[in-house]
Amino acid sequence: MAGVRKFKIAAIQVGPIARAAKREDTVNRLCGLLNKAADQGATLAVFPELTLTTFFPKWLINTQDEVDSFFEKGDITQGPCKPLFELSKTKNIGFYLGYAELTDDGHHFNTSILVDNKGKIVHKYRKVHLPGFVEPIEGVPFQQLEKRYFEYGDLGFQAIRTNPEWIDATVGMLICNDRRWPEAWRSYALQGMDLMLIGYNSVANAVGLFGDKEDKTLRQYHSDLAVKSNAYFNSCYAVSVGKCGKEEGQNLLAGSLIVDPRGQVVVQSEIEDDDVMVREIDLDETVIGKQKMFDFERHRRPECYTRLVEQKGSIALPLYKDE
Repeated sequence: MAGVRKFKIAAIQVGPIARAAKREDTVNRLCGLLNKAADQGATLAVFPELTLTTFFPKWLINTQDEVDSFFEKGDITQGPCKPLFELSKTKNIGFYLGYAELTDDGHHFNTSILVDNKGKIVHKYRKVHLPGFVEPIEGVPFQQLEKRYFEYGDLGFQAIRTNPEWIDATVGMLICNDRRWPEAWRSYALQGMDLMLIGYNSVANAVGLFGDKEDKTLRQYHSDLAVKSNAYFNSCYAVSVGKCGKEEGQNLLAGSLIVDPRGQVVVQSEIEDDDVMVREIDLDETVIGKQKMFDFERHRRPECYTRLVEQKGSIALPLYKDE
């Protein structure tokens, strides 16, 4: 039986979520969006990073109990999130979901899962490239404390080959800042990845954290550039979806998009609120690039790339002297 290479995929952008929002209410809202995607024929949907809560790393939170209240503990398929998995099975639609994961042995991760059209978790990824700081910066209204609240992901960049009776895809998953690191994309592409799924919570204006010269337009350009260029370099489809709008006083970046293997935008959200964008994609379109410009077996020279894995930070070269 031939695999399903052509199918409809949904980029589900999510508007602001209040700090005090109840998990049950948020899940009910997500179910409505997932149901809308399924009604338009989508068999896979992509939600943002940390979809179930407000983006809590913007604050210095004083107690561990409050920090942990933003995390999902134990089996996520049960409890408040159970309706999402039941809807997946009922409507024959899988999904990517980002959330804060608290493991049974007490570890905290920024996590995404891939759920198939039977409501079953088939793959998990934990964010590797954590941005921001451990300690807060004095005088800044909104922090970036992911390094304080999360541990570095420990699962690496392992792709998954899905059941071809659902979608015949080799899927990679990244979270937010990961999308800016070409090494992550290439690690997946070396496993034959033809579909990249990404959720993000990027601020539209990083006031006070990294200087104020990166306005919303520039940050959107950089976000799009990372996805478009890497989709082209690795000849894959990419779906990159954000939480957006003015959330608890902080502006989050919208512009969720689907990109084809040529680096061209298939569709991009033009609003700053909940948005369901469904488009048909054909993964056979990824084959051309993999056989021509980005035929890794023919063209890569890994013996020349050893610096990439042997060295972490940049090292300044000594000044050239003409002797």
